[in-house]
Amino acid sequence: MPRRCSRPVAAPVLAALMLGIVAGCGGPAASSKPLTACGTTRTSAGVPVDIEIEHGQVPCLAALAVERDYARALASGHVPGNGGGAPVKVRGWVCKGFATPEVLATGHTSTCRKGSAQILAVLKMPNTSAPSS
Repeated sequence: MPRRCSRPVAAPVLAALMLGIVAGCGGPAASSKPLTACGTTRTSAGVPVDIEIEHGQVPCLAALAVERDYARALASGHVPGNGGGAPVKVRGWVCKGFATPEVLATGHTSTCRKGSAQILAVLKMPNTSAPSS
């Protein structure tokens, strides 16, 4: 009988995503519309993400708490879906992860919605500068 790996699927996927970003495969630039940047937290796999308010009036402390609780829910292994990407309720919000192709194209790892308000978790891009000539 083949041995099954007990590690969550999300950890290797997110590690591969981070390698792609470091290699310069971050995808297209972000939208030019202004977002509220709230700070940084980590995914369930420990990957740093920037938390942004995409729509609505959401206090940053609340947005960060929702995203941290969402990461804890994923890490618990009790979220349905491949890698835990299925929608889950957190503090009255509905959160879900994005599929790998969308993460690669946009940098968006997950979103949480409540009414018309939306919180976005975005992969932190490493600070890189072009070599001087």
